[in-house]
Amino acid sequence: MHSSSNDRENIRVLVADTALLTGRLIAAILRRDRALAVTETGAGSVLTTATTLTPHVVIIGEQRQDAHDGFEILKELRLAVPNTRIIVLLDCRDRNLVVEAFRSGARGVFCRNDSLKLLTRCVRKVHEGQIWVRGPELECLLETLAEAPATRLVDIQGATLLSKREQDVVRFLAEGFTNQEIATELKLSHNTIKNYMFRIFNKLGVSNRVEVVAYAASQRAAAVPDES
Repeated sequence: MHSSSNDRENIRVLVADTALLTGRLIAAILRRDRALAVTETGAGSVLTTATTLTPHVVIIGEQRQDAHDGFEILKELRLAVPNTRIIVLLDCRDRNLVVEAFRSGARGVFCRNDSLKLLTRCVRKVHEGQIWVRGPELECLLETLAEAPATRLVDIQGATLLSKREQDVVRFLAEGFTNQEIATELKLSHNTIKNYMFRIFNKLGVSNRVEVVAYAASQRAAAVPDES
């Protein structure tokens, strides 16, 4: 295990990847940002290290030697360090893996084929409370939204977060409608829809339309029973 900084003001990042060389490369790139205090660890000790370090962000590989292994560790991390936000490194843009990552509690997915230069930005956005999902991964979530049955957006206790009208707005938003098109469909003014959008962002703790779609997709995916 190696740490780059003890500065308490820094964003603590824990990198855990089954491929040690890849993990070291990722850590080295992240350390170029002086605001990040980066620690490396093996995938087998990620839970112990995370409990001791209490990082702000954990980056963990999907660990395909067991298709669900990385996601099981993700769920355990959420219990062990509930305030830590988790980014999953995906080997490929497989729709099921993208959905499973968000279903398991990830706040971001990053494909190994993407430029590692974007990873620092990904870490910062996730640390700020935003969801990181790029165009191809977003398409996977949109497909899930289109196929999964409608569901209420709820918090961790199961309480409904949005009013019925706000849920209507999210439904049209997920289908790719613009604010003006949503206003036309719901027979409301454009300014009223803008106000609804502001309330939705505030209630879900997100900052843009893409994050609303990701939030809705993750909950709808969780509502669909596993094939097993």
